[in-house]
Amino acid sequence: MRILGIDPGLQTTGFGVLEIHGGHLHYIASGTITTTHLDRGNLPARLKVLYDGVREVVATYQPEQTAVEIVFVNVNPQATLLLGQARGACVTALVSLDRPVAEYTALQMKQAVAGHGKAAKTQVQEMVMRLLKLPGLPGKDAADALGLAITHAHAGQARARLAAATQLAPRAHAAYKAGRSY
Repeated sequence: MRILGIDPGLQTTGFGVLEIHGGHLHYIASGTITTTHLDRGNLPARLKVLYDGVREVVATYQPEQTAVEIVFVNVNPQATLLLGQARGACVTALVSLDRPVAEYTALQMKQAVAGHGKAAKTQVQEMVMRLLKLPGLPGKDAADALGLAITHAHAGQARARLAAATQLAPRAHAAYKAGRSY
């Protein structure tokens, strides 16, 4: 199975692609989609770059599953709204291509990859490099995206088995607080 992880950001969106073969993870690709070349005030154009970029990544790597980071609330509400719009452009691109979207908080990803939810970005980079046997550290945004794909590779299968075994309806997005599902 091929999994695409997306770490949304308005200036830089990270992506990471990996495959699962017999319980082993194999690195396929990673990188970033940037909007820094555009005027910061031109939000529609920046969102279009993200939308088109995610669609291009899906067309290139053909993932069967996707995982996207859930937006957290910042101290600055305007920054949170802008990040939410960037995330929306990424999710819309994925669902427009009929890809299922799993959602994880940064805390859940850090806990799954580095062992604790307060891990620094450098710790996530190091663990992603080790888990995927990469020759060097991936960029911070790409490492977070690969971390989301790794999280889904492990947690996604368990979530699917739980959903099949219970009659509970799946929770809506953003039904997470401090890494806990409600």
